[in-house]
Amino acid sequence: MIELKEVYKTYPNGVLAVNGINVKIRQGEFVYVVGPSGAGKSTFIKMMYREERPSKGTILINGIDLAQMKDSKVPLLRRNIGVVFQDYKLLPTLTVYENIAFALEVIEENPKTIKKRVMEVLDLVKLKHKARFLPTELSGGEQQRVSIARSIVNKPKVVIADEPTGNLDPETTWEIMDIFKEINDRGTTIVMATHNKDIVNNLKRRVIAIEGGKIVRDQARGVYGYES
Repeated sequence: MIELKEVYKTYPNGVLAVNGINVKIRQGEFVYVVGPSGAGKSTFIKMMYREERPSKGTILINGIDLAQMKDSKVPLLRRNIGVVFQDYKLLPTLTVYENIAFALEVIEENPKTIKKRVMEVLDLVKLKHKARFLPTELSGGEQQRVSIARSIVNKPKVVIADEPTGNLDPETTWEIMDIFKEINDRGTTIVMATHNKDIVNNLKRRVIAIEGGKIVRDQARGVYGYES
């Protein structure tokens, strides 16, 4: 599903953010990416949806090499990868329904299919009753649920989440994690960068720990912490 081979990323200022990473993530896995600030987690995550391009190495997703991909092909890639951000990134002038539907409208899906699929994902995140609300009328947790619904409306095989609970209180965090768990149980691969020790230690899944741009630990049912 996802494979990184000898991947390096050096920024123009000379910072080596990713230093020779090799890793494979199989279809259907749930993987946490942990590490201290500045460890290279965000760069690692961003390269998986081509927000960043590696300086060297190969990144394969479903057999497609992102390192060699033309910029014109990136939108097509992102139709098959759901991305969830810490700050939601919802369009403020669109309703909940419209924010989610937009992902299908850009690929010219027919209106009947759009309505059916949007209502399905709104049901999954338990927000059907707020379909006509604007993002500003929702709590942070509700906005994140909309963001998750938008990320899966295209039925992607992979969802990449970058600190998706970073702005949420503990109770809301667990509500969000229950949704991610259900998405994963349905067969979607999830790769999640997080600083939240409680999530990692209680909802045990594979843990990839990064320090200094390198993978220092990779455990099938790991715990938080950076020691190798």
